Amino acid sequence: MTVLEAIRRSAEFLEKKGVESARLNAELLLADVLKMPRMRLYLAFERMLTDHEIEVLRQRVVRRGRREPLQRIVGTTSFCGHEMLMDGNALIPRPETEALAETAFEFLAARQCTEGPPSVLDIGTGTGCIAIAVALKFPDAMVTGSDISPAALEVAARNAALHGLQDRLRLVQSDLFSGLAPGSAFDLIVSNPPYIATGEIQTLQPEVRDHEPALALDGGPDGLQLYRRLAVEASGWLKPRGRVLFEFGDGQALALQNIFSSQNWIVEPPHADYTGRLRIIAAHRHAPD
Repeated sequence: MTVLEAIRRSAEFLEKKGVESARLNAELLLADVLKMPRMRLYLAFERMLTDHEIEVLRQRVVRRGRREPLQRIVGTTSFCGHEMLMDGNALIPRPETEALAETAFEFLAARQCTEGPPSVLDIGTGTGCIAIAVALKFPDAMVTGSDISPAALEVAARNAALHGLQDRLRLVQSDLFSGLAPGSAFDLIVSNPPYIATGEIQTLQPEVRDHEPALALDGGPDGLQLYRRLAVEASGWLKPRGRVLFEFGDGQALALQNIFSSQNWIVEPPHADYTGRLRIIAAHRHAPD
């Protein structure tokens, strides 16, 4: 079987199983089997696959046909241009979350000019993707990643080591702020918390519903459970003129503005992600100087 034949057969199988972008998925799976960039496949269409390569590809295509996420199968994903190791214990970073990281970069770049090295807390760090992206962007930053899940923290630790940050990125098991050292304070608190309403989880795509950790999805009856806690608790961990940045789901912007305003936060107009959807809430305690 040639590379081109393998791609065509795999794509046909995945399309029948309801996988979106079946051809792209087939190419990415084969590229991973052959340990080459996907675009190099186009220069190797006539290459004959070995029996071993065919079998490994078959196993991976079957897994994808069962709607196991591509990132879980290949074991990695990309976030802000950085490779992240993946397993089933942490949420797969979504492209829209890169907009959250970029918004964090903008704030830290401006604040760093006058305030010195920034201190950042990433709540619910999962794979560590946001914390790692910040630490790589700002080499002098003091970054802490917290998560309630020990298994997720193990994923974050592997990713920190992958990027040589094991001595710079502090990882803490914590339910929001409960595991932090008393007196800790941060210039920026950033988070992509669970925001799916409990009753909506069963309506999600199988890749999410059946393969993502429930802790990273379930935001309570209306999806806003953790935001209410953050609105109450976060100010005690924020430095003067510090800021909070949180990702949220479709249709939640107004409710979140009300939640934070009711706790005396000054709430900025919501930021949009790369698709134009409102996705990020930013708030602070004091008016800008």
